[in-house]
Amino acid sequence: MGAGKWIGGILGFMAGGPLGALAGFALGALFENSTKPDNGGSFGMPDDNAYTGQRNSFLFSMLVMASYIIRADGRIMHSEMEYVRRFLRHNFGEQAVDEGQQILLNLFEERKRMDRQNPAAFRNTIRDCGAQIAANLSQEERLQLLSFLAEIAKSDGHVSPEEVEALKEVAVYMGLSAREAESMLCLKGHSLEDAYKVLEISPDATDQEVRTAYRRLALKHHPDRVATLGEDVRKAAEEKFQEINNAKERIYKARGMK
Repeated sequence: MGAGKWIGGILGFMAGGPLGALAGFALGALFENSTKPDNGGSFGMPDDNAYTGQRNSFLFSMLVMASYIIRADGRIMHSEMEYVRRFLRHNFGEQAVDEGQQILLNLFEERKRMDRQNPAAFRNTIRDCGAQIAANLSQEERLQLLSFLAEIAKSDGHVSPEEVEALKEVAVYMGLSAREAESMLCLKGHSLEDAYKVLEISPDATDQEVRTAYRRLALKHHPDRVATLGEDVRKAAEEKFQEINNAKERIYKARGMK
């Protein structure tokens, strides 16, 4: 994915607003180092179809929110950056690795610059970006974005209290809930307690409430609902869907349900 294709995505739902402002800063260095787009289009003009634009918009939104999660505990962990690189390589190709990493580094620098002027400046920008994402991505797409952010937070084997709070903040900013953030953090967990959190219910829920909660999650996390973002994102959603099924089975087994 060359710089020319990034601009096609940015001119989608991120043509203006706080995401557009961050894009202007974060992508500026990429354009300065490029003499022409990789597909022969023109800078500043959409040069790809709506499908690519939506994928790029989704990806840039993830990087913006990831820059907030990664720095929540005041550190930039190698494992977290490596997870992002693997994600970019797997989902968007080798060229996206260097570009995406540079965008993240640019976002870290912008956060430092903004926070020198006002300690709450970047947090307020993230809040406004969340509102823009909520207005332009479906609930299912936002849930998948939240799932990726949770995996980034977990990638070093430990999620700090600051990262948990940041993830919950981002979830609420994007029109989701803190409970949905907890659910994403507990995916791939093996305990019964984790299973209840995945289904977003308490251990004292009735059997009928367990069944209802599972059906609700199965509907809103169904992989087909993010198919427009590409087969690779859909595959990630399938893995998440399987983890939800695993959590349901642990609860059913513990309760003797069928």
